[in-house]
Amino acid sequence: MWCVSGRADLPGRPNTEGVSPPHPHPVSRRRLLLATGGGVLAVTTGAGVWARLTDDTRTAGPADPGRPLTDPAHQSFVHVIAHPDDGLYFMNPDLEQSLRSGARSVTVCLTGGEADGHNTRRRAFAPARVPGDRAAFSRARVNGLRAACAAMVTGDPAARWDVAALSLLPGFEVEVQTLRDAPQLQLVFLELVEARAVWQARATSLRGLWLGATATLPTLRPAGTPVRRRHRYTRDQVVATLAAVLDRARPTVVRTLDPNPVHSWKRPPDTPDRDPRLAGPRYYDHQDHTASAHFAQAALAAYRDRGRPAIVESYLGYESGVLPHDLDLATARRKARLLSVYGWADHRACGDPAGCGDLKVGGSALNGGSRNWTRSTRLRAPGSNGWLRLAHDGRLAAFAVLGRAAYCWAETRPGSGSFGAPVAVGGAGLQGQIQVVRRPDGALQLFASRTVLPGRGAVHRREVLTAPQTGTTAGGVPLFARWESLGSPDPDPVRSLETGFPAAVAGPDGTVHVFVRTWDGNVAHRGGPHGRRFSPWQRLEGPVSTLTDSPRIVDGLDACVDAGGLVHLAAPTVGTVQHWVSKEPGQIPRPAAATGLPQPAGPVSLVPLADGAVRAVFRRSATAQILIAERQRTIGAWRVAARCAAVGGYGRVAAAPVGSDGRMVLAARDDAGEVRLAMAQDGPRPWQRGRVAHTAAAGVAQDAVGRAVVVALGLDGRLYTARQASAGQTGRFGTWRAQAAGPERADGGPA
Repeated sequence: MWCVSGRADLPGRPNTEGVSPPHPHPVSRRRLLLATGGGVLAVTTGAGVWARLTDDTRTAGPADPGRPLTDPAHQSFVHVIAHPDDGLYFMNPDLEQSLRSGARSVTVCLTGGEADGHNTRRRAFAPARVPGDRAAFSRARVNGLRAACAAMVTGDPAARWDVAALSLLPGFEVEVQTLRDAPQLQLVFLELVEARAVWQARATSLRGLWLGATATLPTLRPAGTPVRRRHRYTRDQVVATLAAVLDRARPTVVRTLDPNPVHSWKRPPDTPDRDPRLAGPRYYDHQDHTASAHFAQAALAAYRDRGRPAIVESYLGYESGVLPHDLDLATARRKARLLSVYGWADHRACGDPAGCGDLKVGGSALNGGSRNWTRSTRLRAPGSNGWLRLAHDGRLAAFAVLGRAAYCWAETRPGSGSFGAPVAVGGAGLQGQIQVVRRPDGALQLFASRTVLPGRGAVHRREVLTAPQTGTTAGGVPLFARWESLGSPDPDPVRSLETGFPAAVAGPDGTVHVFVRTWDGNVAHRGGPHGRRFSPWQRLEGPVSTLTDSPRIVDGLDACVDAGGLVHLAAPTVGTVQHWVSKEPGQIPRPAAATGLPQPAGPVSLVPLADGAVRAVFRRSATAQILIAERQRTIGAWRVAARCAAVGGYGRVAAAPVGSDGRMVLAARDDAGEVRLAMAQDGPRPWQRGRVAHTAAAGVAQDAVGRAVVVALGLDGRLYTARQASAGQTGRFGTWRAQAAGPERADGGPA
């Protein structure tokens, strides 16, 4: 049951520590996290394409070019962050697109972000002149976040918020803020003490609480908070609080920070007196980011979704600063302008003596040092280029993860373009997208990654899973055996947490090959005849980069088999695209000659052509322009064959062959977070817009009658599809369709 004590936030009348807050505008229960579970209370003006923000911080954003197919009333977002600026740095542009859609959005900030308490520009830092006040700095960061959120939704950083204390657990209160002109937008602050260090071991921290180095973690009450006293949370109470938010918001999408950061090659200092539970590698990311994601994972495991399983998206944090930039400059500038609002760069008055924003960020978010985080947005799970496949009976089948389990959508009949409701096909604790392999006998085989959370004798670790097809239901839905663990190439549990997401392919001899990124920045392989009795993990031969100041191989692999039966593997690195190819059919791929291709901005997708050539499709760093590279089998050298018209966006570009004359279909996220699709042969044809806001990568394939089909998992958890009206290079794609809702079990009952 929700318990509320509240106030309306009035400029010029700050609520100070120890003073009972006034109640001039009582806040109803319905406005607080929409506790009734009802629909959207208000829809903001315009969905808006992600584009430039002018110098006027009151600008609401670019105009809406058309209504998206996904209905905001059927979407709900929960964002779990560690510090007030995390979503602005690492989840935008997705965060703004969700807020501006009009869908319900709840952001939960776990710590107070109090740091050293000095709210001053970094270059002007002078402790003697700027006394530390952690309670005031925490409040200033809250004020900055709500100004940025208000600017994203209404265009006015000074928009009013209703502020209240809210009980999510008996005996505990959190601060909740509701945007008055858009009450579907809410911010929740637990106010836990932060680590106050990026990676140094601190028992009094979220990480210390997660690892058991401390039994409880205290809160730090920001200046003016309506929360009436300090609390001490146990690990279970933090999990239960997040689960309570999930239970009331019933999200279709949950966004977290990175639960599986990559370790830095720099060693942590030796501290013999340190709690051994805090030992471990030094990571690129902030320890609070990682721990917040672990708590979110535990809350998702405890959450009963009541038939509405959520998509989970996790975003890289500080690691993005040492990887190639993957956003175009216009998008990065937009991101930086919103961070400048958060950073109080305009010196606006907000009536709060604690401060109106985080001066440490100020207006320098675009350039210099760690502030190049604004130049990238990267998902930890890079998306699969193989989650839509043609089944043995000619029906297309799409596979995705919802609510940490695998689901399948199957065509009602071959070539119909109509898919049935999603059917649960097993798995638990899954992350990212499913990789699907079609074996030479026509059977499908699924590959996925799973995180095992600590507890009840289980050790926190990651592993790769597979499930082979065993048959088909009367309705045409593939049936699969129980998921089998393939373990991790790094058996040490801590190292296994950095295992990448699988790319897999079946050779003409029936051998199924699976590849993953390893802890040390290389690639490991397992192979099994007909997808069974897999060999032990072994690392592929180099070459790899000798860089020690950034990751080596970056996740986002893809594999294919060319017309001659050779297995190809491609991986993005911090400098170029790395390529492996087998010397003979059935053999494990070996390092090929250097590709010489430009620095990639993210995952690489491979397309085999009938004449033996192989194409690679990827985004170029800094510009996000989509490139099509080609390797002729007779020459063996790569060249950039075509450049696609700019559409912005980030992430994997899905690509698949269509027909036997070099045609292929492409699908990419654009700068509005929606699908763009095109056919390509000697060169790409113009993009067609698909007004579907979606997660991860789209899926592409050829159907039973030779038409290109594109699918996307919408942010409402529904499958959306488009297909060519007729086969051929010039055949245009028809209207996008929302497929049947669900989910169901394979036996026909509700999941």
